[in-house]
Amino acid sequence: MKRFALLSLALACVAGLFAAAAVQPAQAEGTPYHFGFKKSRNGQLPSIDQEGFKSVLEQNQAIFLGDTSKKVLYLTFDNGYENGYTAKILDVLKEKNVPAAFFVTGHYVKTQGDLLKRMVAEGHTIGNHSWSHPDMTRLSEEQLKNELDRVKEEVTKLTGQQEMRWMRPPRGIFDDRSLSLSRKFGYTAVFWSIAYKDWDTRSQKGWKFAYDSVISQLHPGAIILLHSVSKDNAEAIGRIIDDARKQGYEFVGLDQLPAARQ
Repeated sequence: MKRFALLSLALACVAGLFAAAAVQPAQAEGTPYHFGFKKSRNGQLPSIDQEGFKSVLEQNQAIFLGDTSKKVLYLTFDNGYENGYTAKILDVLKEKNVPAAFFVTGHYVKTQGDLLKRMVAEGHTIGNHSWSHPDMTRLSEEQLKNELDRVKEEVTKLTGQQEMRWMRPPRGIFDDRSLSLSRKFGYTAVFWSIAYKDWDTRSQKGWKFAYDSVISQLHPGAIILLHSVSKDNAEAIGRIIDDARKQGYEFVGLDQLPAARQ
């Protein structure tokens, strides 16, 4: 009788463990993620397989890689505020005939109208980085829509750019709901597959560090994220473009992404 009681208790414990596993997934629905990836080395593709959010990106048709069948690169910048280097970057892009996408915030829109006009006039794309750079996973549907609508409306007024289909989640924070809502409002989320810590203006390390940080990660279909507040980036961008081209890479706009043709 005692043996039967112990066996019953053991079976109940096992059943409880299986039940707990069934009702507690590895990542609870709605839990925010912070975008990250395993960096490319020696031209190999980067990976998000171990990050826990791959299926969330796929379900919402979000992008962190472009066309990996070709040696193409997509150059993107995040512009939260101006630090005096964007004009120089635009000069280099114009000289070298390279298209780029600039993801802008409300602060940038309010304070840098002339630079925005120049971006569009010179053939670049302006993307949406939200009005106030919030954690979008904490917003209501109405608040999230307002964050995106205000940027688009003001950019259209300033520049005449009618379409805005690309967005980048502020702070790299997202969840299934925020990506799904962004898609509902007409946006495709664009993450990145090359980046380094370039946003800290108090810790610039020279153009060579910026150059090495990007060149060492090059791979087919790379979406490069840079911040235009970086002095190092402004000084390195010309060399990055030249040496990437020497390696056989071509710079193309986001309109050449496979998602843009769907």
